[in-house]
Amino acid sequence: MATSSQSSIAPTSSTELPELVSFQNVTKIFGQGSDAKVAMQDVSFVVHDLPNKGELVTIVGPSGCGKSTLLRTIASLKPHFPPTKGEVKIFGKPIECPGSDRGLVDQKYSLLPHLTVVDNIAFGLKLKGIARSERAARACEWVKKVGLEGSENKYPSELSGGMQQRVSIAATLILQPKILLMDEPFGALDPRIRLRMQELLIQLWKEQEGTVFLVTHSVEEAVYLGDRVFLMADKPGRLLEILQVPRPEESPEQTRRKPWFIDFTQNLLRRLEEDTPGSTVTKLK
Repeated sequence: MATSSQSSIAPTSSTELPELVSFQNVTKIFGQGSDAKVAMQDVSFVVHDLPNKGELVTIVGPSGCGKSTLLRTIASLKPHFPPTKGEVKIFGKPIECPGSDRGLVDQKYSLLPHLTVVDNIAFGLKLKGIARSERAARACEWVKKVGLEGSENKYPSELSGGMQQRVSIAATLILQPKILLMDEPFGALDPRIRLRMQELLIQLWKEQEGTVFLVTHSVEEAVYLGDRVFLMADKPGRLLEILQVPRPEESPEQTRRKPWFIDFTQNLLRRLEEDTPGSTVTKLK
């Protein structure tokens, strides 16, 4: 099992907290024979259910190191799930299929083009059989939370990339998943909007008190957002280390100027370059 350079972030012993997500020697191989590709090999970790707080875990590493495979394994999405070897548990039980306790957001936004902002946000509630009046009221609350007032009746084609991603996040969080899975959610956004989205995510995460797994190619994004950073390497995809990160209380711009942040980021970049020579991991984004 990968080990952290520091102790658990919770003041209570981790052994006293319920396990939320656990991987035990998880390996995923795509294909067979000479075409077989090892996406993840012997990945083990435990994320506990921190009461009244939750945890934000970021996953960083070069392309092809299994970051998205890890995320989609938690979500129980084929073809990444089930794993070839090992065991995955959610709330201490083996998982078999996707569930409402897990929500996925990626950079493709996944919005329905024929629905307005409000209807896209409320769509999951509709599938759960929530009455129209209630889902409309809750969707309007989320419109305000993600700063889209005035755009309630617009369609995805009328929105910028950042606005579409806000809708996607709201549509996921309105269902109150215990575990939020985010795969490069801000990768397609320009740098200024990306920083604002990072701040928004921190704000919403604190309100939800859930657990977030966020995949990113940006080392600075991983360090700013993460309570812990999962450092992965490729050939084959594996978990090298779990790093504890201080919880920033300032904006991304202010935090990035702090000496500790600069040192932590540079050390993490150096570690990635040492373990995955020739790979590309983004420093500034």
